[in-house]
Amino acid sequence: WDETHFGKMGSYYINRTFFFDVHPPLGKMLIGLAGYLSGYDGTFPFQKPGDRYEQHNYVGMRGVRLCRLLLSWLASLCLSIQMLELSKSLPAALLTAFILIFDTGCITLSQYILLDPILMFFLMGAVLSMVKCNSCADRPFSASWWFWLSLTGVSLAGAMGVKFVGLFVVLLVGLNTIYDLWDLLGNLSLSLVMFGKHLLARVLCLIILPLALYTAMFAVHFAVLNRSGPGDGFFSSAFQSQLIGNNLHNVSIPE
Repeated sequence: WDETHFGKMGSYYINRTFFFDVHPPLGKMLIGLAGYLSGYDGTFPFQKPGDRYEQHNYVGMRGVRLCRLLLSWLASLCLSIQMLELSKSLPAALLTAFILIFDTGCITLSQYILLDPILMFFLMGAVLSMVKCNSCADRPFSASWWFWLSLTGVSLAGAMGVKFVGLFVVLLVGLNTIYDLWDLLGNLSLSLVMFGKHLLARVLCLIILPLALYTAMFAVHFAVLNRSGPGDGFFSSAFQSQLIGNNLHNVSIPE
């Protein structure tokens, strides 16, 4: 059923048809983009689960499994790096990567048009970036420290932009950041000015940057979906007047 639902959302993006859904837009936009780049024309109706795709080119949408590749390879690499960073054990890292690559759940999820592999990729990216940033604690404000801190913020935005359950990794990173700042505050050799710089850097990369990217996703979402569709009724008449094909399109509506 979920593949039918998210496949239809991908078709809406390809056809630029406005819709309303409970999830943030990033994952569905990536599915639609994968379908568009692979030649899918957005004409399959996705009426009920199990319908045959026949001549429709559905492979690209399942192949955001390109997110499939990202999940199988990059996530495994990320987890290996995490294990190397956390346990300093190559056998543990290899075993963890092996378990993930051959996990039946991951293999099954990667075969369908679902948001979960995309979400897992961004979750993994956020944790990896956080761990790598922690490993750069002895050289703060270096290029690598800024890179991993910024990448943590980008990954947080990605996780939140796919599903709201991504807020759990925001909580994880937030608790880790609070611990780091508390530890820095207790360092008597660190001046308050330097502590302020640490605080400002984290506010910039872990709050402002993710919120800006999250907002930008919705800006793209509304810019792409400019045609009337099944989501019109959830919004105001003024908004509906901006949608091509709506009965109120370009109608002057007094405030």
